[in-house]
Amino acid sequence: MSNHLPNEARVIPLRPHGARPSGAAPRQAPPAPAAKEPLWRDLVGDVLRRERLAQERTLKDVADEARISVPYLSEVERGRKEASSEVLAAAARALGLGLGDLLTRAQGELTRVTSRYTAGSRRGATMSSRDGMCLAA
Repeated sequence: MSNHLPNEARVIPLRPHGARPSGAAPRQAPPAPAAKEPLWRDLVGDVLRRERLAQERTLKDVADEARISVPYLSEVERGRKEASSEVLAAAARALGLGLGDLLTRAQGELTRVTSRYTAGSRRGATMSSRDGMCLAA
């Protein structure tokens, strides 16, 4: 008879814990994960939320003026939804911004955030005053 519970798996180790096969190199710690570039939807959402909070307005107030649902605007602000240009333009207008203003601020955030960890990979590269991003809606 078995002494383990009927819904528990029985684990039989193939080798003692911590033992290495003969001739195997010692395990090295995995390399630290590379910093991930932020997603565009996260940056745009951050800009929308920051502007809304700076104006001391509620999600409901902005969503009603933009004619979008409160849950959808919340998800856009949190970077959970990839909003269309029409939705972004409506949200920006509700905050007194143009779509270009919103995208310019998001692009500035992208430049600021990515410059921290891409500077080392651009050894010797010079930054042009025209480096940036162009979006067409």
